Amino acid sequence: MQFSHNPPSIIDYFCKYEIEKPDSLFLSEPVNGVYQEFTWKSAGAEIRKMAAVLEQKGLKKGDKVAILSKNCAFWVMADLAILMAGCVPVPLYPNSMPQSLNQILIHSDSQLIFIGKLDNPSLLQEAVPDGMPQISFPYYPIAGTEVWTDLTSNQEPLQGKPLINPEDLACIIYTSGTTGMPKGVVHKFESMSFAVDAFLKTNPTLRKEIFFSYLPLCHVAEKMLVECGTIFTGSSMYFVESMDSFTKNLQHTRPTVFLAVPRIWEKMREEILKKMPQAKLDRILRIPLISTLFKRVLRKKLGFSRANFIFTGASPINPLLLAWFKKLDIEIMEAYGMTENMALSHANKKGQIKFGTVGSSYPGVEVRLGADQEVQVKSKASMVGYYKEPQLSAESFIDGYLRTGDQGSLDADGFLTIIGRTKDQFKTSKGKYVSPAPIESKILEHHLIDQACVVGHAMPSAMVICMLSPQGREENASNLSLALGEHLKKVNEQLETHEKLSKMILLKEEWTIDNGILTPTLKIKRKSVDQQYQENYENWQAQPEPVLILS
Repeated sequence: MQFSHNPPSIIDYFCKYEIEKPDSLFLSEPVNGVYQEFTWKSAGAEIRKMAAVLEQKGLKKGDKVAILSKNCAFWVMADLAILMAGCVPVPLYPNSMPQSLNQILIHSDSQLIFIGKLDNPSLLQEAVPDGMPQISFPYYPIAGTEVWTDLTSNQEPLQGKPLINPEDLACIIYTSGTTGMPKGVVHKFESMSFAVDAFLKTNPTLRKEIFFSYLPLCHVAEKMLVECGTIFTGSSMYFVESMDSFTKNLQHTRPTVFLAVPRIWEKMREEILKKMPQAKLDRILRIPLISTLFKRVLRKKLGFSRANFIFTGASPINPLLLAWFKKLDIEIMEAYGMTENMALSHANKKGQIKFGTVGSSYPGVEVRLGADQEVQVKSKASMVGYYKEPQLSAESFIDGYLRTGDQGSLDADGFLTIIGRTKDQFKTSKGKYVSPAPIESKILEHHLIDQACVVGHAMPSAMVICMLSPQGREENASNLSLALGEHLKKVNEQLETHEKLSKMILLKEEWTIDNGILTPTLKIKRKSVDQQYQENYENWQAQPEPVLILS
């Protein structure tokens, strides 16, 4: 298939492989333990029929259509059908709270919503504005909706390849809401195509691959790496059935490309250490032949036996965790990007990895450090702006550079290190600024701590609130106080006087999405931590012990 001189779009590539490899596997999804498979041809038939249905329902070019579902084959098909019909997809987090969901559906001007695989569909359906048409996916039919297959069973498919203008809108991706109300990030087809092309140029051996999809497809990293990666390279995409079957599905898929957020890598290490304590693991890794065999068996058990490209992103990862996996021959490449630039900014590349950095910039990405060491980037992957927010959009750029809000430093080789968020800085009552992220990174070096959040706005000194690891939750109070008191002392020795932590607060309860502390991408909401615990700060500061253990 010949492309026009414009950069080929996601639809161009889908149509290309629909013709060139109609019988090759495109999507594979486990439903009740049985894999449902779609070739490029069979998926194309469903996509084209649904695109025709949308047109018959009166949807016009540029109309917004929402997708609310966990990852599944019909999520991808709905996304492509919306684009085929000339409409704009608005992907939504399947674990959103109803109030937030309702706000986004109204704010985005969505005309119709696809509802699919959900834990609690009836609760989230209540958030759908009255009168908005709802279409549910096969395998997950929902009461009160039209079902996809009922609409497409006698429908003639849309023919040909739609003409895609690079300037047309390709999606509105709402941020995960780390700092408040999610913002709708508007992207053109050009920014999507540019981002994928730059990624593939940086990873030239990445071609026909096997992708594994389990992180939310409404998140820019999963959308770009897994969905676009699959479609732009004519690869195959497998899904997870549930997080309970994650290990089983990963072992079945044996992906060649795998992406995880730092929290997943932490959990994976925890599971390995439950079965193989660190001391025993260290002994095995010191014996050459046994070490090689052990690492090969471990990769197989994890589902990584043919993984060539292993990534982490979405939030900072502890360099010690990367080094720990490297000893097991699992080399993880940390990447950096934002919803606002289609996740295209910096990445570590195969054979060029520096732990603690997010790597060097992609081709076509200019980078500079502005005031307060703010990382600013310029490329064709940058957003049009925030939907219905002209002033906020204008404030997000300076001299054509996107203001990331992240503080960073660049080394002599152009490798970028993220220091923290400019907005996360706070002043203690002594009038000195504290940047929490570097301190949290030091705190997280201890195996008894899983998550940490440094607080202290307008307080005499900063404190750190920690969530204990599974091992930490099993330790008795005396051992915890002793071990973590010593760790706190060592961390404070590395800090400036105004940064030193007066207290370490240990929580046995878990921070989750459901209790409002974590975003859907498992990042800590600092405002939520303050809201939940602020009334205790003064009392905690007054306690004589440096380490406080809360039940």
